[in-house]
Amino acid sequence: MSPAIEPPARRGFLLGGVAVGAGLLAAACTSNSSDDDPKPAAAAAAPGGDNDKPGTKVVIGFSAPAADHGWIAAIAKNAAATAKQYSDVDFKSVEPTNDINQQISAVESLIQQKVGALVLLPNDGGQLNQVARKAMDAGIPVINLDRIFPDKLSYRTWIGGDNYGMGVAAGTYIGKKLKAANTANPVIVEIQGIATLPLTQDRSKGFADALKTFGFSVTAKQDAAFTVESGTKVASNLLQAHKKIDAIWNHDDDQGIGVLAAIKEAGRKEFFMVGGAGSANAIRDIQKGDTVLEATVTYSPTMASSAIKLARLVAQGKGMSDLVEQQVPQSITLASETITKENAEKYLPLGFES
Repeated sequence: MSPAIEPPARRGFLLGGVAVGAGLLAAACTSNSSDDDPKPAAAAAAPGGDNDKPGTKVVIGFSAPAADHGWIAAIAKNAAATAKQYSDVDFKSVEPTNDINQQISAVESLIQQKVGALVLLPNDGGQLNQVARKAMDAGIPVINLDRIFPDKLSYRTWIGGDNYGMGVAAGTYIGKKLKAANTANPVIVEIQGIATLPLTQDRSKGFADALKTFGFSVTAKQDAAFTVESGTKVASNLLQAHKKIDAIWNHDDDQGIGVLAAIKEAGRKEFFMVGGAGSANAIRDIQKGDTVLEATVTYSPTMASSAIKLARLVAQGKGMSDLVEQQVPQSITLASETITKENAEKYLPLGFES
């Protein structure tokens, strides 16, 4: 659940094949991550198919925002870990930055080095569209990660999560549970990331659409800016405004740390909560069952591992071994899955540390 700028169409290829790694697409978005976090290494699946046998040596450039967010930190670690698995890959990562101009300059340096492929998670898809197009025009295939460029000529392949699908998954879980409990006119609260972002709007639309199938709707929603501090403040305000709540969907597990802190401080236990992204701390809370958090829906940073694999295949002129087509698809959308106490153990190795 990255604070992305331009979401893609929701349809795409769901991968489970050898070329991308079956474990990569099953799970996990956001906050600060410690350097000793072992999870991203576990998220990178081991090579296993004919496409993974050493081939032509390729140089893969990589650029992403600064790792000041757990999800972004996991993106960078997963990309580096996967690149190390291949003896035919020379991985060149430029300095991460949240400054648009600095990222443009970094990408230009990779273009000047004539890398074989470029994996790029832009700070802003619109503002980096031109430099991505420059790479493509120079014959360097761009694997656009998560935040999509508005011009399709600016990338060879896009891979990212399903924001609308996150909302659908959360709404379906909440709707089913409330319906099974015969809850009439439930008070359903939604805590967004940043309300103005298209990704947030897609998540909210998916949530509303799913709830509507059960005859429910969102009672109140407020954005919390993807931070722990804002999560605490927003949750406190919503708890004060609603003396009775039946369910909460919090878009982001990192800000969810603050949300849960506010809930604990208020001593409220009459509702259940669903998170978003699939962070390791959220999954552990779900396993323990000692908070109101019952589930989280995934938006996995393992997409970075898949992006490296795709960049390697594209640079070597290969397709995906589980597909009939000779070339890597142009668009790949990961599934958003629901993590509960019953399957938490399976997803925990793919969780990222907040």
